Amino acid sequence: MAKNQGLRTIKKYPNRRLYDTQTSTYITLADVKQLVLENQEFQVVDAKTSEDLTRSILLQIIMEEETDGVPMFTSNSLAHIIRLYGNAMQNIMGGYLEKNIQAFMDIQGKLQEQSKALYDGNNLTSPEVWSQFMNVQGPVMQTMMGNYIEQSKNLFLQMQEQMQSQAKTVFSQFPNQFPFNADKK
Repeated sequence: MAKNQGLRTIKKYPNRRLYDTQTSTYITLADVKQLVLENQEFQVVDAKTSEDLTRSILLQIIMEEETDGVPMFTSNSLAHIIRLYGNAMQNIMGGYLEKNIQAFMDIQGKLQEQSKALYDGNNLTSPEVWSQFMNVQGPVMQTMMGNYIEQSKNLFLQMQEQMQSQAKTVFSQFPNQFPFNADKK
C-alpha cells in the first residue's frame, strides 16, 4: 500500500460501516489497524456530522486486540486507568503514559535497527534464529524496562514530595483554614 501525502479521511456511517475516501471502498477495523501499523495518517469522521471519531475507532481496535489476542493490560492496570479519570492527576498521567510509550517505541526501533544489521551482515534470516535472538533479548529488555520504571517511580515520588512541600509553604500563609495548619495554633 503506497503512502499518501496528507491526511486520509475515513467516513463512518450510521450502519457502522467505514468508508475510505482515498480508495473509494468500504473497509473494516482490521484495515484501519493496518493503516496504523503502516504509520498512515488518517482521521475517522462521522459521515453526517463530521465529528472526529478517530479515538473511538482506535479504542475499538485496542478492545478487539485485548479480547482476541494476548492482552497487554491486566484487569488491575485497567482499573487503575479508570480510577485516574476525573482525578487531579489525569492530565499529567496522560502525558506521562504517552512519553513512556514513545520512549518504549524508540527503544524498540533501535533494537530493530540493530537486529537488521545483524541479519544483513550475517544472512541470519531464518525465523528460528530470530526467535532465539528475541528469547535472549526479551529478559534483557524486561530488566531494562523494570529499571527505567523504578527510576521513573522514584522521580515521580520526589516530584510529589516537592509539590507537597511547596503547597504547605504557600498555604501556611492562611492559618487554620487547611488541615496541615490546624496543629500550628
